[in-house]
Amino acid sequence: MRIGLLTADPGHPLLAAVTALLTPEHRVACLDPATATAGPGLFPLADVYLLKARTPRALALAAFLEEHGAPVLNSAAATARCQDRVAMAEVARAAGLPFAATTAVTTVGRLAAAGEPAGPLVLKSRFSRRHDLVARADGAARLRELAADWAEEPVVVQEFTENSGWDHKLWVVDGRLFAGLRRSELAPGGRGPTRSLPAGELPVSWRAAALRAGEVFGLEVYGVDVLDAGDGAPLLVDVNAFPGIRGQAGAPEALAALALRTAETGPRAATNERKLPEVSGR
Repeated sequence: MRIGLLTADPGHPLLAAVTALLTPEHRVACLDPATATAGPGLFPLADVYLLKARTPRALALAAFLEEHGAPVLNSAAATARCQDRVAMAEVARAAGLPFAATTAVTTVGRLAAAGEPAGPLVLKSRFSRRHDLVARADGAARLRELAADWAEEPVVVQEFTENSGWDHKLWVVDGRLFAGLRRSELAPGGRGPTRSLPAGELPVSWRAAALRAGEVFGLEVYGVDVLDAGDGAPLLVDVNAFPGIRGQAGAPEALAALALRTAETGPRAATNERKLPEVSGR
């Protein structure tokens, strides 16, 4: 099989591990979306492409490959659904997922100019990308600080949910669930390292929500950020297409197997009517 990596970083630990598993029995090649041009030069196409990039050029390149019959994981459309955090929240909440209420704000500067907020807020860049804005603001002074660096940044606002200061990171590869615990970037002291968690120890409702998110967004490889909203109830605050999934035993093997199966049979139909994977035994 021929497997293509759509990424500017083929040495990423997850992709490097997958490449090591697939070669030498299969051919793995990288296409950098920043330099690759959609056109005859891409032919013959690979049997499957792994889309680990979210730039407009990457999405356009993935769409071109799909139009010419190559399966892409995740699809360009599914990846794009996770870019606009306003649309993300609307899709998730419409499907009944316990997703945080998310409101669009034109810019950080305008939010700062509106004065003192009613309570602590979480600000995020409206459009998800590397090194985007994710910050807590407890008052107008903090908003003005953020506006100094991000004045024209379109943002969304979520009410701050009191929590332990630890983010639960849930990752799914082809229906297989992985989990980690990471000190939140919103906590005092900022983000810390991620600790692996046995996915089977998470509440069933958390696992079900994470797996359901893949159905709703049409994703096969994705991550979900979850907070404990109280009494063990999950609150989803973000969905990420093709995250890094670093340090998770079995994740490279699951991704390699998914790539080969997709190369042989094509991608699964992305539909909300797919059967929810079993979670009680994990």
